[in-house]
Amino acid sequence: MAESTRDIKRRIRGINNIKQITKAMELVSSARLRRARIKLEKSRPYYNTVYENIKEILGELGNINHPYLNMRDVERSLYIVITADRGLAGGFNANVNRMVENEIRNKKDKVSLIAVGSKGRDYFKSRGYDVKAEFVGMTENPSFSNARNIGNIVMEMYEKEEIDEVKIVYTEFISTISQEAKMLKLLPSDSLAEEKSEKKKSAIVEFEPDADEVLDYLIPKYIQSVIYGALIESSCSQQGARRTAMENATDNAEEMTDELELSFNRARQAAITTEISEIVTGAEALK
Repeated sequence: MAESTRDIKRRIRGINNIKQITKAMELVSSARLRRARIKLEKSRPYYNTVYENIKEILGELGNINHPYLNMRDVERSLYIVITADRGLAGGFNANVNRMVENEIRNKKDKVSLIAVGSKGRDYFKSRGYDVKAEFVGMTENPSFSNARNIGNIVMEMYEKEEIDEVKIVYTEFISTISQEAKMLKLLPSDSLAEEKSEKKKSAIVEFEPDADEVLDYLIPKYIQSVIYGALIESSCSQQGARRTAMENATDNAEEMTDELELSFNRARQAAITTEISEIVTGAEALK
């Protein structure tokens, strides 16, 4: 029984050590989440405004042919996969990776990937997928230059007709305890194409020097803005997911400690009872 109490005490000590680590990680994630949410709140109006303005301009243009808007027969697809560089974030990385793989599993030889975050890169490289580019070490604090670099690769591949469609997969931040993996078609954009064809002209708009050059400038900005928005959403989401995961781990450690302390007390009481019984039995034997 003494051996049993020693084992329990050793387990309690080990769990308390782990609890200290998870509690510290929870506090760090909480601080990073606050900063990420401030950045998200400042950035959301920017990329939403860019998106709405481009939709409005396309509505004024009516039917126009443009390389980024024209639909193609899809032979080869590109997926921008945004995950984290670190784990311990619950299902944050797994949800994105699973969403992408479920869609591309049966067309592996017709898909290329741009991996943002080491977790997505390692996952798809280990399974033999074609990773054209990788961006790591910036997922927790992305900048617009990161989105611009990704967007430049995407636009170059699309212009050269190396790919026929582009989709971006990221995690949208809903709340601290709720994040949702999303997939958005970036090129050719269905929403922009629909806006172009369905919206009626409401005013006379003149473009200088001409509509094609205006679109050549605006659509890359739209692509970069959508990518930047996805990076910011994902950055905030991973901190929320990590904070929740570490909070749950800390709570579970406390529950395990309470259960083990109860078991320890029972074992100690049993040992004391056994010793008392042995003493009483020995005393009776000496009479």
